[in-house]
Amino acid sequence: MNLLQRFRNHWQVSFNGHSVQKKKLILAVSGGIDSTVLADLFFNADINFVVAHCNFQLREGESERDELFVKELAKKYKKEFFIKRFETKGYAKENKISIQEAARELRYNWFKELQLTHSALLATAHNADDNIETSLMFFLRGSGIHGLTGMKEFDEERRIIRPLLFATREEILQYAKENKISWVEDSSNTTNKYTRNFLRNALIPAIKEYFPEVKNNIADNINRFKETEMIYDHSIQQYKKKLLEFKDNEIHIPILKLHNVKPLDTIIWEIIKEHNFHSHQIEEVKKLFTADNSSFIQSSTHRIIKNRNWLIIAPNKTEDAAHILIEEINQKVRFKNGVLKIEKLQTSNYEFQTLNNIAQLNAKEIQFPLLLRKCKQGDYFYPLGMHKKKKLSRFFIDQKLSATQKEKVWVLESNKKIIWIINYRIDDRFKLSASTKEILKIIFAPA
Repeated sequence: MNLLQRFRNHWQVSFNGHSVQKKKLILAVSGGIDSTVLADLFFNADINFVVAHCNFQLREGESERDELFVKELAKKYKKEFFIKRFETKGYAKENKISIQEAARELRYNWFKELQLTHSALLATAHNADDNIETSLMFFLRGSGIHGLTGMKEFDEERRIIRPLLFATREEILQYAKENKISWVEDSSNTTNKYTRNFLRNALIPAIKEYFPEVKNNIADNINRFKETEMIYDHSIQQYKKKLLEFKDNEIHIPILKLHNVKPLDTIIWEIIKEHNFHSHQIEEVKKLFTADNSSFIQSSTHRIIKNRNWLIIAPNKTEDAAHILIEEINQKVRFKNGVLKIEKLQTSNYEFQTLNNIAQLNAKEIQFPLLLRKCKQGDYFYPLGMHKKKKLSRFFIDQKLSATQKEKVWVLESNKKIIWIINYRIDDRFKLSASTKEILKIIFAPA
């Protein structure tokens, strides 16, 4: 059975259940052998598609040659042609990333725009050899079981299909020769500058000398890993269901429960990786179990905060979080209800103010970081002028707050002690006295 027949059969089996046939397809064509062969297979299998090409302007004359080649290819198949030229080097420099990363980001951002504009799926020409290289690359990077499964044939979340994953590079080359299909060669593919090229040109051939069936073995492992991943994911979801409590935009995890799970490192990783934490931060998470209150670790988008017997995963963007750490004085902190302005002042020549939206506290008694959070059941403080503690629930009744007003109350906490019910009352333990030398002044401006 030739590649076209196998392609037709595979298309029916793999994509018919997803109703892909009814979708418009955007085929990403570089001009290389894989995407050129896939265009021919699409055409001969009567699959509706348009052609999209990226010109990264990195290889001088070659980049222009590739663009012209793909444009002629689209004309040959009488397909609509989309082209985008990128200032890749400038983008990489501006974003402080590698050329390879920049090209990937630019490529898929543009493809996403096309997908949305045309309500279409994206088709790429990744083949079985690409998948083997991807799995091996993730294995060497230590990505865990998900990376070992390689690429998805149908990535529903990103709306990408990879209909050539079943075919080897050798089979694609044979089809191109038999059908006299021409293509263009990317000269950068012959160098080992990029990781994938190193695997393809050097590492896999070297391994093949000792393990001749290495490609077949890795391909078989990919299929086994995919089935293993299904069992693994089911188990992880059961753990998450028992451990995670979702509150607003945050995740609350009881430390004792988490500490007792096995395998601990794996469960922690599966929880934190979705929030852009790295695997080396697993140990840092475990240190939070016994750390001081308000200790935290951070990723590019989130913090994990120790708050009493809980770990709280909260967004770094304070407007989205219900638990916000304030690490220093002389700053403005934005949160859902408004803005806090924090400053430290000397008592000399200070004029005391009696406004609910201003807290004037004894700086000596306050430890940073401060924790800004919503009030919760069981909270208590020592209202200014009183030497006995009072639950916030009782304080709210005394203040005649409605249920809606109670939900909007935030508190400021230092070392597990509430120092201010924002916009209502400070805690008596932190009031100014005759011996106070420095004042922590906090002004609340509502949103």
